[in-house]
Amino acid sequence: MRIDKGRGQMGAEREDPGLAQRRSGNELLVFTLGAEEYGIDILKVQEIRGYDAVTRIANAPEFIKGVVNLRGHIVPIVDLRLKFGLGEPVYNEFTVVIVLNVFGRVIGAVVDGVSDVIQLEREALRAAPEFGAAVDTAYIEGLGTLDDRMIIVVDIERLMGSEEMALTDAADRASPGVADVFEG
Repeated sequence: MRIDKGRGQMGAEREDPGLAQRRSGNELLVFTLGAEEYGIDILKVQEIRGYDAVTRIANAPEFIKGVVNLRGHIVPIVDLRLKFGLGEPVYNEFTVVIVLNVFGRVIGAVVDGVSDVIQLEREALRAAPEFGAAVDTAYIEGLGTLDDRMIIVVDIERLMGSEEMALTDAADRASPGVADVFEG
């Protein structure tokens, strides 16, 4: 698991605040959206469920599919394929909902499939390249390599806590991150 230490051809790299913590190495749940593999911190995952019908909410953005009743809790469901602009989703027997616990709130994320849980070592994670205004990399913690695989590591808290998502309270979004708690 070795990566090139030089800068990529696509543009300058940016240092992500969570990257230092992620570089210490930890477990990621790997899921697919189209042909690409993405990873999120396994500690944010509450459970993985098959995709069921949702109750639509009027005037919600297209990527917010609706809500489901999960053991008495109303859980918003976000389709990450739509959120990331990766084309029309196809819901089949492989489509799953990753139930997340983010900022003390339960949120479901629809993905094309879940492949595995990996240990990503610090040497295998690089900062996401800057693409300018053409591509929003605000939710990408970095790019990880594992053997011949490239995994896009998503900061799921930053994504689900963004104002655009409106899934968590503003006070929750302003709460200190893990790095802030350990520093202070």
